[in-house]
Amino acid sequence: MVDARAKHLKRLRRLHRSARGWSVRAGLLVGATAVLVPYRGLGLPDAFWAAAAGGSLAVTAWRWLDYRALRAEPVPAAVDPALAGALARDRLTSAVRRFPVGRTVLDEFDRQRSALRLRGLTVAEAWRRLDRASMMLSGLSGRLGPTAESAVLEAAVAERSLRELAERTAAVERTMRLGPAGEGLKPAHASLTAQLESGVTAYEQFVAAAAGCVAEEDTAVRSLAEATAFLKGVAEGLADLRQPRPATP
Repeated sequence: MVDARAKHLKRLRRLHRSARGWSVRAGLLVGATAVLVPYRGLGLPDAFWAAAAGGSLAVTAWRWLDYRALRAEPVPAAVDPALAGALARDRLTSAVRRFPVGRTVLDEFDRQRSALRLRGLTVAEAWRRLDRASMMLSGLSGRLGPTAESAVLEAAVAERSLRELAERTAAVERTMRLGPAGEGLKPAHASLTAQLESGVTAYEQFVAAAAGCVAEEDTAVRSLAEATAFLKGVAEGLADLRQPRPATP
């Protein structure tokens, strides 16, 4: 998205320069015509001079009219610097993501930034385990075959739910650190942490079963199906946890 204010002012300056330039050309051609026609008489070359002078006058008039019409329009408001920076960052990110290497670099940067944001919290270790398992599954998904597509989709849903749960748990833990007012959140934090640990363990079991399936072990397909069912149950439980509970009378 181009800054509308900058685009408007740039067009205004361009029209002003064009109008001034054509004014100079028209003055030179009209002056030359005014001198040469009486001096040499009206001939075929002089007709070209007169036509060029008339055409330049017309173009000059159009340029000045366009410039004045644009100048009469309201100038768009300036874009907020924070918004402009966000737009520039989004454009740069989109351009980099078009390349496979750039996509990998940005994904790694996002993982590192998320890990730094959770540093010092109890969920940091579970987040690191989930990241490691997710990276392993990304390397395996292309070799699992079409029969495992539904299982990979279930894993993606579960990973998203686990990351949301980790963010919630981290928010509760940060609130607990505010002082005595956060002491009452300890039971809720303990419950959320236990659910996160259970979910990450289930996700790791699924990745291990997927790795066994790639290795073509005899029991790998059955293990993958069991791990998928278990992981699906975990994801459904996390989805139910996100649903608002009805207010008690």
